Order: sequence, then structure tokens, then C-alpha cells
Amino acid sequence: MRLEQDGEDLVRVAVSLGPRSYEILIGGGLVARAGRAVAGLGEGIRAAIVVDETVAGFHLERLKASLDAVGVAATPIIVPPGEQTKSMAMLERVTDAILAARLERGDAVVALGGGVVGDLAGFAAGIVRRGMALVQMPTTLLAQVDSSVGGKTGINTRQGKNLLGVFHQPRLVLADTNVLDTLSPREFRAGYAEVVKYGLIDRPVFFEWLENNRAEIFSGGAARTHAIAESCRAKAEVVARDEEEKGDRALLNLGHTFGHALEAATGYDSRRLVHGEGVAIGMVLAHQFSARMNLASPDDARRVEAHLRQAGLPTALADIDGGLPGPDTLMDFIAQDKKVRRGQLTFILTHGIGEAFVARDVPASEVLSFLKEKSPS
Repeated sequence: MRLEQDGEDLVRVAVSLGPRSYEILIGGGLVARAGRAVAGLGEGIRAAIVVDETVAGFHLERLKASLDAVGVAATPIIVPPGEQTKSMAMLERVTDAILAARLERGDAVVALGGGVVGDLAGFAAGIVRRGMALVQMPTTLLAQVDSSVGGKTGINTRQGKNLLGVFHQPRLVLADTNVLDTLSPREFRAGYAEVVKYGLIDRPVFFEWLENNRAEIFSGGAARTHAIAESCRAKAEVVARDEEEKGDRALLNLGHTFGHALEAATGYDSRRLVHGEGVAIGMVLAHQFSARMNLASPDDARRVEAHLRQAGLPTALADIDGGLPGPDTLMDFIAQDKKVRRGQLTFILTHGIGEAFVARDVPASEVLSFLKEKSPS
């Protein structure tokens, strides 16, 4: 599949999963060039475009025009923006719209948006007619480097985040770097937390590069594209080894056990906390907890906190507006984490920068004591 034109090259990252392998294409102008890529997935293919109201205003018409130009009939399904859209009610709305359009199993669901739309549309694609083709077109930095890659889909429930979902790999990921210029500074910063995560898991050289190049990544250009591509390569390697998170794919959840609990505790209210901000606080907490358990140096935790704070991200519980419930309630949310096994807590902890590991049977009493220590007075 060759989409290059006007001399512009795309960065290609392969996700190797045997017969379900696919490519991540990274570069400028991919929304306007997506039609040819989608058409290449199957003769006579049609599509549903799941998109939120905000993203639709920026990018939907260009995508529809690209699909129309190659004869791909497309049905837009527009949903509200925000984390609360990842709900059972919205899943029903999207699946009903796909069926009402009489789309078939060989047709495609195109997820045009951030992580919320990607997770919701991916779940719908995974269950309608027992599995439709999925094309991820992430429009946020967070989605481009994380949620659009690897096949995790899902919605939230009152009990916690992403507790209903399926693994459903996309056929293709198109990451248009130009669309990131439409993001608010807060959204871009939130996505950057997931970029940092890859350095902290097992790429200490990449983390050091981020420390030295953060300003250039935020301003755009070659450094931004490199950061996105390196993040996608890191995730692709882990997914290829452990597609369904039965082993070291859990490392990709560094910071997420704490972060998901904080999101649930704030009622998924994006005015107070968005996902990447929760992850930023969670990664700092994970490093601090590791130091508290004598697994890593406190200097590493301070280094992580300093870099994230320089990027404009929250790094402490006290940074969340509106306050939080007490440590006991936060522990209730942590106990609903998907990595819990037979009631035993599993965390991603670290021996230092780039030395994350899966820690099983973490004592709940230690976590509770730590949260009490870190909770604002």
C-alpha cells in the first residue's frame, strides 16, 4: 500500500501478529489520503465513521471526501466528546447505527478521534456481526502512541474503567501528525505522558532523549514524528510478544493502576482529570512507591516527577482540582483493576528508569499506607 505523494514519506511501523499483522502509518496529511488505504482492505468495502462532535468539526469532511473519491460509501456516527461517552448507552447507539446502515462483516468501522472514540468504536467493531474490520485514525497524541495500537477496546462502568471490552486488532492505523496541531495544549500534554511511559518501561536512552528534546517535540517537526514512531515501535514489540496481556504486556500499564483509580474517583470528569494526567500522576506514584519499598532509588522518582512537571503535567494527588475521596475509597477502585488476580493486587513497579517489572501479590496494607502518606491533608 503506497500512499506517498508530493515527495512526502511516511514512517511505517509493523505490528507482527501472524495473519492479523498490520501497519501503523505515521505522517502528515493522512486524513485526506485515507480513502485509498480503506478501499484497499476489500473490494466494494463500505464504512461507518465513528467520530465525536469536536473532531467531526475539524476532520470529518476531509475524510468523507477522501472516501467518496475512491467509491467507499461512508456513514458518519457522531457521538458526544468526553470519557463519559465510553458507556453502555453509547455502545448500543453506535452498534444500532452500524446495523441500521446494513453494513456487513466485511465492511469497516473507522475510528476517527482520540482514545475514547477508538475504544468505543473498536469495541463495536469487535462485536457487531462477531467482528468487522477496524481502521484506527487517532487524532490525539495519546491515541497515536497508545490506545490505537494493540487491539484493546472497551467501555467504562460504575465499577471502574475499561471493565467491559474485547481484544480486536485493527486492520490498519493511520496516524496523521498534522491533526495534532488542532489539539489544546492540555490534550497534547496529556498524550505526552504516554510517550514518557515507554522510556520508563524499558527504554532509558529514549527517556533521556525526551528530557533533552521535549521542547522540540511540543513545537512539532521531526522530533515529534520520531517520538511518535519510537513509542509505536515500543508498543508494537510488546503486543507482538503478548497480545492478550497474559504476561509482560501488563508493563504497558505503568502508572495506570493508580491513574485509573483517580479517574474513577473523579467520576471520569475531564474538567478535573483526563486520562494522560491520571497516568502522569500514576507513574510518579509508582516510582515513589517503588522507592518506599526499597526497590528503586528516590532519585529516579524525583527525576520522573521533574520531567513530567516541566512538561506541564500534574504529578501529585494534590494537583487534582476538587479534592479526592479518602485513601480507603481509592483502594476500593484499585481493587477493581483488571490486573487483580484472585483478590491479589498487581502493580507495575520499577527498579529504576527503564527497569519496570510486574509485581504480583503487592500487600494492600502497604498501598493503603502509601496513599495515606501521599493524600493531601
